[in-house]
Amino acid sequence: MNDVTELLKSHRSIRKFTDQAVSDELINEIVACGQAAASSSNVQATTVIRVRDNDKRKQLVDLAGGQPYVASAGAFLVFCADLHRSKLACELQGGDFSEGMTEHFIIATVDVALAAQNCVIAAESLGLGICYIGGLRNNPQEVSELLELPDQVYPVFGLCLGYPDQDPQLKPRLPISTVLKEEVYQNPSDLSGVKAYDEHIRAYYKARTGGKKDSCWSEEIRALVGKESRPHMRDFLAKRGFTMR
Repeated sequence: MNDVTELLKSHRSIRKFTDQAVSDELINEIVACGQAAASSSNVQATTVIRVRDNDKRKQLVDLAGGQPYVASAGAFLVFCADLHRSKLACELQGGDFSEGMTEHFIIATVDVALAAQNCVIAAESLGLGICYIGGLRNNPQEVSELLELPDQVYPVFGLCLGYPDQDPQLKPRLPISTVLKEEVYQNPSDLSGVKAYDEHIRAYYKARTGGKKDSCWSEEIRALVGKESRPHMRDFLAKRGFTMR
């Protein structure tokens, strides 16, 4: 369609990077693009922490479940949902911060996701590769302590940035007909699109791994949602002031 839509559809996660550094100027430009994203009520509830220290990067590798590219990427950013700044602004004007509102938590988390995706598109347009690191939520308290996060702030995910040293295939997505509905949630029990996608992605995995991986999307989703996932997050968020009322 145009250069932007082609860039968006060409996204891949990059997990191998060259040794080339990512300049401060590029990081500043990328984060500025993140700031330009939509923000509910202009709350701007995103704080980004760039981690340069090698020892901290190595600790984050372990805290994220042993993902080595956290240390090897040219830059590593941690995207945080930040209501601490909003709390200070409220108090600056003589107000009382209403702690623990679920809506505020949603606003902050969505703000972070929107800002981060802007950063990703900016980075990819500049020739960089990226990989989101949701594994930081494996040990969110330890990550928070390492980064000295105040209350009302939590790490949503990390982001590896760097110059790609690999050229992986595009991972196929669900059919548009499965995702895009008209007027209402049509045919909620229709699995035809999922079944077709299962076969498509099974072939993709086999080709990508030389036949070593024989799996499909619904099998992977069963493994993900068929068990508890990071049950510690609720208590962690409550301790940081996100009590969800």
